[in-house]
Amino acid sequence: MKKLNLLFLSFLIIAGTLFQSCDEGDGYSLGDMAVDWATVNVKGAHVYDFTGDRWGAIWPAVTDNGWYSPVDGQRVILYFNPLYDNYPEGYDCSVKVLNVKEILTKSIENLTEENEEEYGNDPVDIFEGNMWISNGYLNVVFNQNMPERLRHRVSLVRNTMAESVIDGYIHLEYRYNTFGDTTDRWISGAVSFDLSSLQVTTETKGIKVKINSAVNGEKEIAFEIKDTPSPAGLIRMDFSQMEIE
Repeated sequence: MKKLNLLFLSFLIIAGTLFQSCDEGDGYSLGDMAVDWATVNVKGAHVYDFTGDRWGAIWPAVTDNGWYSPVDGQRVILYFNPLYDNYPEGYDCSVKVLNVKEILTKSIENLTEENEEEYGNDPVDIFEGNMWISNGYLNVVFNQNMPERLRHRVSLVRNTMAESVIDGYIHLEYRYNTFGDTTDRWISGAVSFDLSSLQVTTETKGIKVKINSAVNGEKEIAFEIKDTPSPAGLIRMDFSQMEIE
């Protein structure tokens, strides 16, 4: 059995850095703790499971969150004790759920001349590496200058007004709207965008996401297809040559 990383990862840890995945073994100690970014799958009334970005198909055999009301397709950060690998049949592991923190989960939207003001294009504060694709979602951890009254809006859009670029990539834009309402208090937030609506083919090289960086101005962040032409097959490219904070 693979040794677990026992560090209690915070809400803002980037997926794919310290997460461990299930491995063959006879079981785990209830003192072992793990965390993963995951997607909720509702199977029926009061029946659900999770698809972890690292742990795979997760069966919640026991839970400390009896109050939890699952929403199909909701992205969460899942804290749990792993119990068994490859059990029950069809799952990579069964777990005791300790806590579920929901992540803002959104779809891709169309940006038009009529709604451009609604989406805004305020500078974003995103550190290098804090935007990545996993399990068919574009995930972003961002710093936010807290509002006084109005809730800020984060969006992933297709810009229908932009001139088409024929380079094999799907072009999207990450938009941020403060609505002119900010304070001097800063917090961190997270959002996951569902990429299932993208028309990915065998000819698609990947995705390029344009951002308005608070430090570096307009930048494009590129993601490439790894193996299969599907959103889940998209991986982050090497960001070492691109500062986006």
